[in-house]
Amino acid sequence: MTDIELLEQSASAADAAVPELYELAMAYIDRERYAEATEVLDRLLKKEPDHAEALFSRALAHMSTAHYRQAGEDLSRVVRIDDRFLEAYKTLGYVQLTLGKEEDALKTLERALEIDPEYVDAYCVLSDVYLDLGKNDEAREMIEKALELAPDDEEPHCKMAMFALAQGDFRRLREEHAVLKAMDSELASQIGSLFFEQ
Repeated sequence: MTDIELLEQSASAADAAVPELYELAMAYIDRERYAEATEVLDRLLKKEPDHAEALFSRALAHMSTAHYRQAGEDLSRVVRIDDRFLEAYKTLGYVQLTLGKEEDALKTLERALEIDPEYVDAYCVLSDVYLDLGKNDEAREMIEKALELAPDDEEPHCKMAMFALAQGDFRRLREEHAVLKAMDSELASQIGSLFFEQ
């Protein structure tokens, strides 16, 4: 019997405990079986409606199946239950941006930065929001802040590469490509094939 079959067996009982259900849902998510994960998380949340981690995980499953409105509802509940859950704020900001609610996304991400002014991921998503709003200077400022806080992280460098591309700044794009080459040669190769190589 496989690990997931054992989890399914222990979670199949009507009185399955919350930890068993959560473990099974995470196993489904790891295997990209999002519909099954959502079903298990629905069961779990009937037992424990304020389980912030389960709500967050269900939101991720919804996002993976392009159900952004449902993801946003779950994430809004998460931050009401746990007002310091930074990843939930960042993800909610991303969902709001995806749904075209840029002003809501700004407020959500600014709240995350009130909690932790050094939360790099929030700056990265904020840069996307500002770009959508046509506020290029603010977008650049957010990316530069992320780079200042996390100069060795790929995400801020990817954001700067995309920003440079959008601005037609191929000198900066080449600089970021060189930095990314040292960090993740496969990612840098993808960027290089798109923009530099014939």
